[in-house]
Amino acid sequence: MFLLAFLSALLLAATVAPLARAADAIPPIERVLPPVGLEIPADVRARLEKRLAETKERLKTISDPALVPDVEIFTKAVELALLHREFYVERDFAKADWALDQANQRLDSLTKGEAPWTKATGLVVRGYRSIIDNSAQPYGLVIPPNHDFSKEAPLYIWLHGRGDKNTDLHFLQERATRPGQFTVPNAIVVHPFGRHCLGWKHAGEIDVLNVARRVEADYNGDPGRTVLIGFSMGGAGAWHIGAHYADRWVAVSPGAGFVDTRRYQNITPENYPAEYVQKLWGLYDVPDYVRNLFNTNVIAYSGELDAQRKAAVLMEEAFQGEGRQLTHLIGPGVAHAYEPETLKELLKRLEAIAAKGQEEFPAEVHLQTHTLQYNRQHWVAALELGEHWREARIDAQRASDGAKVQTTNVTMLELMLPGDTRQVIADGQAVAVPNDERVFTVPGTSQKRAFFTRREGKWVLSPAKESQTPSLRKHPHLQGPIDDAFSNYGLLVVEPTGKSRSAAAQAWFDFEMAHFRDRWRALMRGELPVKKDSEVTDVDLERATSVILWGDPDSNRLMSRLLELAPVKFAQGKWKLGSVEYDAGKFVPALVYPRKKASGAYNYVVINSGLTFREGHDKTNSQQNPKLPDWAIIDITQPPDALAPGRIHDADFFDEQWQLKRQPNAP
Repeated sequence: MFLLAFLSALLLAATVAPLARAADAIPPIERVLPPVGLEIPADVRARLEKRLAETKERLKTISDPALVPDVEIFTKAVELALLHREFYVERDFAKADWALDQANQRLDSLTKGEAPWTKATGLVVRGYRSIIDNSAQPYGLVIPPNHDFSKEAPLYIWLHGRGDKNTDLHFLQERATRPGQFTVPNAIVVHPFGRHCLGWKHAGEIDVLNVARRVEADYNGDPGRTVLIGFSMGGAGAWHIGAHYADRWVAVSPGAGFVDTRRYQNITPENYPAEYVQKLWGLYDVPDYVRNLFNTNVIAYSGELDAQRKAAVLMEEAFQGEGRQLTHLIGPGVAHAYEPETLKELLKRLEAIAAKGQEEFPAEVHLQTHTLQYNRQHWVAALELGEHWREARIDAQRASDGAKVQTTNVTMLELMLPGDTRQVIADGQAVAVPNDERVFTVPGTSQKRAFFTRREGKWVLSPAKESQTPSLRKHPHLQGPIDDAFSNYGLLVVEPTGKSRSAAAQAWFDFEMAHFRDRWRALMRGELPVKKDSEVTDVDLERATSVILWGDPDSNRLMSRLLELAPVKFAQGKWKLGSVEYDAGKFVPALVYPRKKASGAYNYVVINSGLTFREGHDKTNSQQNPKLPDWAIIDITQPPDALAPGRIHDADFFDEQWQLKRQPNAP
């Protein structure tokens, strides 16, 4: 929740306000998203703050946690608009009053034990509680009149384009008053918010999946007839979310939108960034995942005169390179827009595909990835790779006597198989699949789960329990890089109560920690869950999936304990990574590493890093990619700026066992 008491005291400008006076010497960083709007007249601010405080007090009386986000989306929208000056024309002030009216109308209903908007048709705005940061995030719905809530309905997930000023407040009113680009008879159109302007990456990507699941549960949406569609920034989102989770969509229809970083930004070899940044392009560059799109139906759209048509042309080439053909509709005579007749044809084709629905266990499945963050398609999953950030593939086919799989750069995989399967052919090798304790039977189905490990070049069936036993190895949800920790559920940020021996290091910690919190609030549209190191309990650490620590072991009492497995140490004012020592007054390590919890499972621990893409990367969504790998040594004698937290002295990935691939560069 946000602290209303600080609203009028904060400098409402596009700057980062340091938490500690020691950090004042570091120049502030200008905010890009959202842009700073109008000065708020004193009387308007006073009225809105008073109404907001009263509404939030009323909200405290609501006991149903499932319905609180339906109100909180409105109060949060006003709070953020006041905090960041997200009013861009005079009439925007009325939107804040509208939002508070909406919140109070819903509170009136809830106090009577009613929630009529949950069964309303037409245009509906709702909220849900994010599993990442516990924030209330909005979404919109377009529900057909006379909709039968008892019957399963197709869902069309629409990803909006970029709108720098279209923050929560403006998104909510637009979704409550406008149906959007299209409506579909007998189908629900879903409008996720996606954390405003992230290119549908990071937490914005997770929001799409969570909203889809929420609508499936609350509105009887049919997961086998869910279409993913978007235009411009939404087209870019449809490309990469479609490719990453192709098995979730019966059809994917990207309109315009970029598909990679290098070619979209026209980056030539002499201007390439560090090698690890180039590898990290493989997180979102869609041509690297093209084979996944063979698991669904893809219909791309481009305006004939649109410069972004080249993105779909690149994907045409990627499809052709794999022996397939991309369906690509061209809107004649238009630039960056849908041509009306072509849009009708597109929707007609999508409706026909959705009517047929999706096969639960298709005979043929393809998985292509560079990371275990995206490791699953239908009944196939990669659980371990030979090496991250090198292409990995699984091509699988169901046969009458089992399945055949062909792999590249995969050392452990999982298959969901028919219950009568007796054999799997893996890379030409026959592996028996008996019905015994080595295989999981899936309750309520005729399927079973089998795990296979490659040892000394040969595939063997792995005992199911052994396959599920956590180990210090890169595996799904524990594979890095640093930014992956911020898309996990259960964030916990730990603030140090002590002080560093170095004034320079303390100033850097204070500035970067404040920058992380303020940037999360502005860009991710939520509040980071923060606790002081003295207040964190063992229960907190057991629940959290990603623990983010700031400071050093002198200032943060949890750091040494939680980094006991990591190759980074601290003593007598020096950091040590591997065998190399660094003066803690000049260098700070930032890294992500596993920590073994009391339960035996592993979670992420991050030290001294927030989101690694910064304000200088917000001007184009194609640059909102991770900028640091698993570890980095930061030279803090160069102040943080819009592009980096300091001079990156050295950085790299850990290997598949979470060990250093090489010794870091000496100071």
